[in-house]
Amino acid sequence: MKYKTLLCILLLHIAMPNYSIAQLDYSSYTPYTGNDLGVTYTPKQTTFKVWSPAYDAMIINLYKNGLGGTAYEKIAFVKANNNVWTAVVKGDLKNVYYTYQGITIGVDNTVQYSNEVPDIYAKAVGVNGKRGMVVHLNSTNPTNWAADKSPYKGGLNNAIIYELHVRDATIYTNATHKGKFLGLAQAGLTNSTGAPVGLSHIKQLGVTHVQLLPCYDYFTVDETIPNNTQYNWGYDPLNYNVPEGSYSTNPYDGNVRIKEYKTLIQTLHSNGLAVIMDVVYNHTMFNNDSYLNQLVPNYYYRQDAQGAWSNASGCGNETASERTMYRKYMVESVVHWVKEYHIDGFRFDLMAIHDIETMNLIATTLRKLKPNIILLGEGWTSGTSPLPDAQKALKKNAYLMQNIAVFSDDIRDGIKGSVFDAKDSGYISGKVTEAMSIQCGLVGAIAHPYIDYSKVNYSKAAYTKQPYQMIAYNECHDNHTLWDRLINSQPNDDDDTRKARYKLAMAIVLTSQGVPFIHAGQELCRTKHGEENSYKSPDSINAIDWERLTAYTDVQACIKALITLRKAHTAFRLSSATLVRKHVSFIPHNNTGLIHMVIKDAPNDTFKEVHIFYNGTEQEIPIQTVLDKNIKTVLHTTTSQQSNQGIISPLSCVIMAK
Repeated sequence: MKYKTLLCILLLHIAMPNYSIAQLDYSSYTPYTGNDLGVTYTPKQTTFKVWSPAYDAMIINLYKNGLGGTAYEKIAFVKANNNVWTAVVKGDLKNVYYTYQGITIGVDNTVQYSNEVPDIYAKAVGVNGKRGMVVHLNSTNPTNWAADKSPYKGGLNNAIIYELHVRDATIYTNATHKGKFLGLAQAGLTNSTGAPVGLSHIKQLGVTHVQLLPCYDYFTVDETIPNNTQYNWGYDPLNYNVPEGSYSTNPYDGNVRIKEYKTLIQTLHSNGLAVIMDVVYNHTMFNNDSYLNQLVPNYYYRQDAQGAWSNASGCGNETASERTMYRKYMVESVVHWVKEYHIDGFRFDLMAIHDIETMNLIATTLRKLKPNIILLGEGWTSGTSPLPDAQKALKKNAYLMQNIAVFSDDIRDGIKGSVFDAKDSGYISGKVTEAMSIQCGLVGAIAHPYIDYSKVNYSKAAYTKQPYQMIAYNECHDNHTLWDRLINSQPNDDDDTRKARYKLAMAIVLTSQGVPFIHAGQELCRTKHGEENSYKSPDSINAIDWERLTAYTDVQACIKALITLRKAHTAFRLSSATLVRKHVSFIPHNNTGLIHMVIKDAPNDTFKEVHIFYNGTEQEIPIQTVLDKNIKTVLHTTTSQQSNQGIISPLSCVIMAK
């Protein structure tokens, strides 16, 4: 398909790599309201559509392969009044690779080309994500894909989240496809003592959701290197709507990564595990050369007062969710992952870079498709942003968001100490002044008569509308693991003392009315050998050492018991702030450092009264309250003792109930 305009432009071509357009007036950029941007494939013809107001002309380059070679055909787009460029190519283009280029004609008839980039709406790409691929998505479905359903039917308050990096899970196992989507989908793996690892282990642990670190196509790992040992967490986005190629068995064929990611999700579902996807819409790997910026220069990113790139992400740029077409892009992207891949939830990296209106639109749109979808995010930024705080999806604005949960740094640092000071101590290390920060986290950061927010470490007011809008955690992929942190802050502890502190930390998380969040490997006291920021560290640092399951069986048993107890009793996961205020209270114990939480008459629970004692000190503390003789110990983190002694052991959590 050839056009005279294209031929004239090609004759005038002056190559200008890294070309970018200066600051533009976006008020003239009429947004597009249709839902057909990207590639629409049929065996008879393929339609390409791209929204790009800035250019004088645009072309498609067609390739036989995803990398290398020259374009076998160049096709000109035709622009409509709505700033959408369209090209219809007859014939079957299945598995053909393509790039787009924008063209600007100067007053002196010189021609400037943007870089060749895939469509930002691309659903398939070639190796290293440099070219889009025309894909027939139905052909990538695993057997019985149409019957695949999420196993999770509960509300957000019933979720227990397990955060996992795909490669970490199996790279040090005997999986057939180590470090790949299919490796994580392989059941029956064991460590040297026969203990289940990988998928089988996660299933028996009892969590409800696996949260996968970024699985979209990211930049850093070179997919052309077989069995590449290069490592990255994936917070360097390249193609938002395509799975990462380094997790597939063949990154050169754009179909393979799609089918294998679907296979993983289907397998997790069949094993009773819902899937949350970690997404990073707040920034891109590149600035001027990003695919977004090459197609619509400057539009998708915020600028500061001087017109320079703003940088709330700390990665050189931040996207502009409040601009109509990027808001539209975010919504359509998450919808694609839900519809095409059956994703059950999303974790939004640096969510506070996004505006509240966009986040609420995402929530309402997705819940029409999947009412039980889980949405959570980081309620902070890594730098300043021109977006006003009142519009940001900040932690303190959680009450304005539609049942979107935010991570609680209050309970995290209250438990173990500030993440910015590796030697700092928290409640589990005897810092009893953090008790109110723990209590704030135990009620899910709601307004509660027993919480004095003036004594909470960071938040001086309640910030959630419902308790399940708070994520309770003490460790994630960021910063030191809890085990390494305790080595830093309490270097004189023996192993038993460190395990006692550790189990107390896990008990706080798993008895919170917020949503409990577990970093993969916490049940085996995961270590990264002191590395705090392991985003590109080797497998020797990041891989889960499943042999530690054998060394820390008591920790694993404690966490499993806490999960089982939480799932069996609604007292630990009340469904509203009203119920928490009605049924949850605290009894003071004369400034001893003991936290004593009471849950009475929780709806639909066989427990009529629950007393939970948390002792972060290294001393025994007597219970200064007379308990009903029918109240018995149901779980003790440091001993199997079942009778009431009237004493709470050092560094322990004791759960009693009748």
